[in-house]
Amino acid sequence: MNDCRIGILGCAGRMGRMLIKAATEAESCVVGGGTEPEGSTFLGRDLGELAGLGPLGVSAGKDAAALFAACDVVIDFTAPAASVAHAGLAAESGTALLIGTTGLDAGQIAAIRAAGGKAPVLFAANMSLGVNLLLEVVEQVAAALNDDYDIEVLEMHHRHKVDAPSGTALALGKAAAAGRGVDLDAVADKVRDGITGARKRGDIGFATLRGGDVPGEHSVIFAADGERVILSHKASNRDVFARGAITAALWLNGKPAGFYSMKDVLGLKG
Repeated sequence: MNDCRIGILGCAGRMGRMLIKAATEAESCVVGGGTEPEGSTFLGRDLGELAGLGPLGVSAGKDAAALFAACDVVIDFTAPAASVAHAGLAAESGTALLIGTTGLDAGQIAAIRAAGGKAPVLFAANMSLGVNLLLEVVEQVAAALNDDYDIEVLEMHHRHKVDAPSGTALALGKAAAAGRGVDLDAVADKVRDGITGARKRGDIGFATLRGGDVPGEHSVIFAADGERVILSHKASNRDVFARGAITAALWLNGKPAGFYSMKDVLGLKG
């Protein structure tokens, strides 16, 4: 069987470079190409050199459609509007697309989901295998504990992160809400400032911390009178996200059209 050709959108970005490195280190896959936006100073650069490796003989281009045509799976950690456009290219070409972009709104996620009708598309707010196992556990614990246990989601990221709460924090909140059988939008409390009054029973609260170079730390706290259950995940570097993305891309290769998640990759849907 031929190696899976991985295409990387935004190949010169921080995650793009990590994905190049992870793809070269993984078995059964090769870097098939990468793109950067028009005007990028990295256009024409060898992807291996961008990632601090030896030359790979593949240069950064600007034609995303050509990248989809040349690769088996394309990976996108770019920006919400760009990811929606890339989902359209996946639908046109039938090429598998894996999206790890955060900060998407409901309409953008719906557009990406629609592309799954014509191509295999996997979307996840976090590609870490550990985080996705945490999502499953959070849903199970939320289902087991009643409203006597207040739920709080705490997250911390580096000072440069532009969206809050993080996509992973929101995914954890959705997992907890699913366990409780409620709609997260109806119970989420994302901002507390001033005289807020007592905490509303059944709410799912969010707290956001930003600073330093923290790759990502998430905790879900179930707090009742007399005890707390705390489920946490801490990433010490971003390599875990890149490795998880490559694992998911290899799983996605050859799958039929559909909208997939990391639960599918981990075999958690039965």
